[in-house]
Amino acid sequence: MAQKGVQLDRESFSCSICLDLLKDPVTIPCGHSYCMKCITRFWDEEDEKRSESCPQCRQTFTPRPVLVKNTMLAVVVEELRKTGLQAAPADPCYAGPEDVACDVCTGRKLKAFKSCLVCLASYCENHLRPHFDAAPLKKHKLSNPCKNLQENICSRHDEVMKMFCRTDQQCICYLCSVDEHQGHDTVSAAAERTERQRELEGSRQKLQQRIQDREKDVKLLQQEGEAISVSADKAVEDSEKIFTELICLMEKRRSEVTQQIRSRQETEVSRVKELEEKLEQEITELKRKDASLEQLSLTEDHIQFVHSYPSVSALREPTDSSSINIRPLRHFEDVTAAVSQLRDQLQDLLRQTGTNVSQRLREVDVLLPPAEPKTRAEFLKYSREITLDPNTANKHLSLSEGNRTVTFLTEEQSYPHHPDRFTTRFQVLSRESLTGRCYWEVEWTGERVCGAVTYKNISRAGNSEESGFGYNKKSWALYCFQNEYFFFYNNMKTPVSCPPSSRVGVYLDHRAGVLSFYSVSETMTLLHRVQTTFTQPLHAGLWLYRYKDTAEFCKLK
Repeated sequence: MAQKGVQLDRESFSCSICLDLLKDPVTIPCGHSYCMKCITRFWDEEDEKRSESCPQCRQTFTPRPVLVKNTMLAVVVEELRKTGLQAAPADPCYAGPEDVACDVCTGRKLKAFKSCLVCLASYCENHLRPHFDAAPLKKHKLSNPCKNLQENICSRHDEVMKMFCRTDQQCICYLCSVDEHQGHDTVSAAAERTERQRELEGSRQKLQQRIQDREKDVKLLQQEGEAISVSADKAVEDSEKIFTELICLMEKRRSEVTQQIRSRQETEVSRVKELEEKLEQEITELKRKDASLEQLSLTEDHIQFVHSYPSVSALREPTDSSSINIRPLRHFEDVTAAVSQLRDQLQDLLRQTGTNVSQRLREVDVLLPPAEPKTRAEFLKYSREITLDPNTANKHLSLSEGNRTVTFLTEEQSYPHHPDRFTTRFQVLSRESLTGRCYWEVEWTGERVCGAVTYKNISRAGNSEESGFGYNKKSWALYCFQNEYFFFYNNMKTPVSCPPSSRVGVYLDHRAGVLSFYSVSETMTLLHRVQTTFTQPLHAGLWLYRYKDTAEFCKLK
């Protein structure tokens, strides 16, 4: 309650012009007090009048009163300032800078309660009362307080604009309709409002529907974001577990190899020590025999020499020479080489696995995929390095250039038997499996070459349709002849019109089910596009027709 009393005191000692606590307070003859600068500025703005007036009570003074600082009031206001209350609180009844003020109030204006669209003025509750009491005013149209009511006055005729010109799309008054807008499509502002209101309602319905749709989308994205986080957390947990198991296996194998090496070391060192001891004993015995022979050689008694020589000169059989032959100095280097080979194989496997993992990560895409590339630069963003798998190559196909190039040869290559090898058709598959968005290019020379994509489980044996690229439901193939191209799928042949090109680009969007072949030159020319659903990872494939036909997966990075 004490605080409320302070608030009342604040209002009592506030200037009604600046609404702040009085500064250099002065009291004019009517008894109202103001800041000296505020009342001076107020009167200066009324210089054209012959008398000065009070902003609150409107009492007039002639001549202008002499302003003298009210020292007692100044002391009281200063005490209020020391309390830390620097500004008068906003009174909810009075109009602030953002409010519509009553046009009738004098001095400190109250907030407008309604605006009259006929009077083009805004009124507080007190000044609005005549519109409810006076019969002529009851017919006026009232609205919620609105600013800029003067914009409803025609600047040309100083009349209220109650009509709308649809021809010029602007509000006009009645005089405008019979003057410069004569003959135009004009209606009342109310009729135009009704029409626009219907449009507005339709627009609002569409907006509300879009809001609902977007709210559903947001909810869906939130759920998807949570699902992604859960899935990612589980993938990290599972990956950590799997890698930990791999590390344990590696540690176990490392320990076993170390133990085997040490065990073999102990055995071989023991054998060497045993043989060394035998040899040392033999050396001692031989030295003793040599000393006896030396002593016998020094005897002067011929009979004694001849008598003793047979027994002294007899030697024991030497240690088996084969048991002390030393093999070439390699020891455990072969073991190191075997471990190094294992390391290299693991590095290759980890590199390939890392590539596959990275590809799978790129496929984690919640949002709609970007538009299909148009320029070669855009295609190259999805380029993949493709290599050929020797285990799938027909024996008449020779691989080179890091298994990126294949050439048809008349003589068979000495490939080992492998269940993945094409036995009859001159075909070979890529080592990499293809998912997500991929792009690669094939450069070819010769008479006939085919670039294809296929599931890995395509048949490898015989010359049946089940093994040929494009002759079944497991593969899609573009056959490139010197002067014509054909697309094959499920043994259906589709002629392809195109400019001749020795380089063909292949774009795959596995998730979207898009496979496109392009003729690559200075521009990208679409040869054939497939829209389907891929149910398995794909492999790139090449087919050659005859001797010296060559195809190469180009390096694009």
